Amino acid sequence: MHLKETQRIELPPVADMHVHLRQGDMMKLVTPTIRDGGVDTVFVMPNLTPPITTVAAALDYKSQLEAVEPKVHYLMSLYLHNSITPATIDEAASAGITGVKVYPQGVTTNSDSGVTSFDDFDPVFAAMERNDMVLNIHGEVPGVVADETMTLEEAFLPTLATLHKKFPKLRIVLEHCSTAAALKAVKACGPSVGATITAHHLYLTGEQSNVDPFAFCKPIPKTPADRDALLQAVCSGDPKFFFGTDSAPHPVTSKEGEKIAAGVFTQPFATQLVLLALEDATERGVIAEADVTQEKLEGFLSKFGRRFYKLPEVPKDLKIVLERKGEKIVDSIKSADGEIEVGISRKGSEVFSVTWKSA
Repeated sequence: MHLKETQRIELPPVADMHVHLRQGDMMKLVTPTIRDGGVDTVFVMPNLTPPITTVAAALDYKSQLEAVEPKVHYLMSLYLHNSITPATIDEAASAGITGVKVYPQGVTTNSDSGVTSFDDFDPVFAAMERNDMVLNIHGEVPGVVADETMTLEEAFLPTLATLHKKFPKLRIVLEHCSTAAALKAVKACGPSVGATITAHHLYLTGEQSNVDPFAFCKPIPKTPADRDALLQAVCSGDPKFFFGTDSAPHPVTSKEGEKIAAGVFTQPFATQLVLLALEDATERGVIAEADVTQEKLEGFLSKFGRRFYKLPEVPKDLKIVLERKGEKIVDSIKSADGEIEVGISRKGSEVFSVTWKSA
């Protein structure tokens, strides 16, 4: 597929298996943008304030999201915490909670209540394996000094291998892979281990992230070689790798000053940004035009994630239509009263326009 010359693409609705929808007025602002990006299913992160550590809190959060945008299917999660027990997992599974998210302490936004040792949670992981729930991992090791030979993510990869060996039937997702080493580690595991790849890690590098506040995120984008490995994984057709934006909204005011909030906001243009990144990659020769096929786009953006999470197939007559109409990414979205403004990644870039189609 020659994306640069393609004027129209039809795809099944996209499954975004890693989103941050926040709470309160920010939630009300960003949640309606999910469908703008061609997405109908999202896996919702639990790092609120306070974090979602009970089934009741997760179900209440889901109700709030559905009240804002009822046309989206929300998969809910718990935040791994000392208060989570095997009994909590049994209750969560019965209530339809999809997974449990692991945040190593202090690695990203609202992770102060995160874990310091995975070994403490073996009974919880065993209960998750028994209940067929998904363990979602922010795979970095806090306290490690990142350098040219070892990133925080690479330092975590032996832990991924150990967890998989201990709990071979536990479905594990290594979230927002940012290195070629992470891709290799996921491939080395069995079929119960998958990984999400964001849109922004397909076009950002660490150099850009360090100078542009709206490109700063955790995990930090890495080298051009790592970025290119992620692009190649997207076009590989390997079902272990599927889409998860890790779209993370912050007020524009938090992107100013000495302490910059970590997070790239892509939700309103989620699918469009992936296509733009692939278009750029073909022009650089990182991937061939023949590598970007209808089948591979459908797999990465929709089918692989749904299959890993054991979700129903999308009805064949439900599609998103992407057409070139000269639309450009706007600078930001704002609440009606102007009190909240969130900057959008790659503002000013020309992208496909998205419409929804059903028979």
